[in-house]
Amino acid sequence: MNLRRRLLTAVALFVVVAAFAVAGYRLLGGSGVTLLQAVYMAVITLCGVGYEEVVNTSHHPALRLFNMFVVLVGVAITVYVFSAVTAFLVDGEIRHLFWRRKMQKRIGMLSNHYVVCGLGDTGRYAIEELHKTGTPYVVIESSEENLRRSKEHEGGLFDKLPYVIGDATEDDILAQAGIDRAAGLIAAVPTDKDNLVITFMARQRNPNLRIVARCNDLKFTERMMRAGANSTVSPDHIGGLRMASEVLRPHVTNFLDMMLKEQTKTIRVDEIVIQEGSPWIGRSLESLDLRRHYNILPLAVKNTDVPSAQSYWVNPPDTLTVSANAVVIVVGDVSEVRRARTDSEGEKNPHTAASS
Repeated sequence: MNLRRRLLTAVALFVVVAAFAVAGYRLLGGSGVTLLQAVYMAVITLCGVGYEEVVNTSHHPALRLFNMFVVLVGVAITVYVFSAVTAFLVDGEIRHLFWRRKMQKRIGMLSNHYVVCGLGDTGRYAIEELHKTGTPYVVIESSEENLRRSKEHEGGLFDKLPYVIGDATEDDILAQAGIDRAAGLIAAVPTDKDNLVITFMARQRNPNLRIVARCNDLKFTERMMRAGANSTVSPDHIGGLRMASEVLRPHVTNFLDMMLKEQTKTIRVDEIVIQEGSPWIGRSLESLDLRRHYNILPLAVKNTDVPSAQSYWVNPPDTLTVSANAVVIVVGDVSEVRRARTDSEGEKNPHTAASS
């Protein structure tokens, strides 16, 4: 039983016993006992104060026996109430204080993580995807009540959620979430103006941050891009496209849904950026043989050394040579994509050595 429920139970028991005692003193004490006297008698008896009895029990055996019962039960209930109140005020606060320090220390150790602002419907889905793909993240939420409801309804994922309580438009709250060390930010609070401010503040603190902002009103799109967002997402726009896809290509959308909901594997369409100095530079897709080595399939390539630098080569031929800063779009298990990305950075590349 948690502290809050224990406290409510204790208070309810005390009220029930107090009401029972008041009714007993009035009933057994006779017509001369007023309501105020009965309440006063119940309070001093239950709390064990020991003041003079305002309801005389010395010449009334039944009333004295009732008073003894109230004393015995009352003392036990009062001790329970005081212990519950003390635990709620002291133990609960101390535990929360230590927990918050532990949480802040945990957040302080993160780097290249993602900050999600807002635990609404959009933010929750973003968190689920980050969690499924093993991506480190921190949540900023202004309402602790929203956080509590998410834990009660969702559980699991939200039990160990790294979060900061506060207004994401404030500089110190972004700093607590480690925005200076983050790789990306998702601005998903309900209002466009707040997302605009969050975008601007985050961009000022971290010029290399990738920022994706929720934009309900499309007229804010250009403003958010000027404020520093790399991309904006309109839930209504995405929802409309999804509905059209359900009508036009139902099997494709069902396949994508199955891919996202698969429990045994985390299959995603992902990207591998070929950085400067990568051992993959100058090699063809055939020699990399991504399907055999990593069980991932290349879907498209964006090369920066060709005239069509802003376009993607869909279904690229095996003879295509990978250049520096190219982006290879692949589909496969997230863990295998991560392994291929690590090899492309040159940290460990057994396949390169084998083919040399």
